[in-house]
Amino acid sequence: MESLARHFATAVEIIRLPVAALNFHSQIDPAGIPAAYRYFTKPHPKYRIIQNKSVGAALIDLRASANRDAYLKQIKGKNRGAYHAKRARSRGYVLREIERNSYIDEIHAINTSVDVRQGRPMEQHYLQKVSRFEKLPYFRYFGVLDARDTLMAYANLGIYGDFCAFSHVIGHRNNDGAMHLMVTDIVCGLIEEGALNYVMYDTFFGAQPGLRQFKLSLGFKPYRARYCLK
Repeated sequence: MESLARHFATAVEIIRLPVAALNFHSQIDPAGIPAAYRYFTKPHPKYRIIQNKSVGAALIDLRASANRDAYLKQIKGKNRGAYHAKRARSRGYVLREIERNSYIDEIHAINTSVDVRQGRPMEQHYLQKVSRFEKLPYFRYFGVLDARDTLMAYANLGIYGDFCAFSHVIGHRNNDGAMHLMVTDIVCGLIEEGALNYVMYDTFFGAQPGLRQFKLSLGFKPYRARYCLK
């Protein structure tokens, strides 16, 4: 009975989630975008009756903030995203769009800096050093550099249509706030550009408590995503 009640509560929670329409635009890349659409909408690896990235999608509605200040106000407060981003900025950290092939050693150092993240061993592909990165036409690549110009964190952002999604968000674990700075400054830039409706950071369901809290501190909220390929 306890298990049944838990499943019922989860179903009610899912039904109550707001719905976000996320559109893939195949003209951006006729091969890459349809492939990404198939990945997002394939059956979930554990719950086969739902789509892979549909339930509990972690999204920020970029249209809800008139400017960067309005967004930062939403994530203001002790131990929230704006607080940690400001702390990192005061320590000399800056966000830049990067050419990953200029930071091969530093990216590998970040990927192998700890053996376990969010309670899980690092996946094997992170541990293998890449000799050259392929630049996908619908991706943007960001990095956070410290005062000595050393790469401390990086993020890959796929632009799929009227929304974008992080595929990698990873950095050195030093509690300086570099990760919060990276995400907040990317979101602020997207708001100022005004070209997209949503930014996605994977899903809430299945994420470890620490990662869930990190997403919440940056203003991400759970949605039910409805995908369309145009």
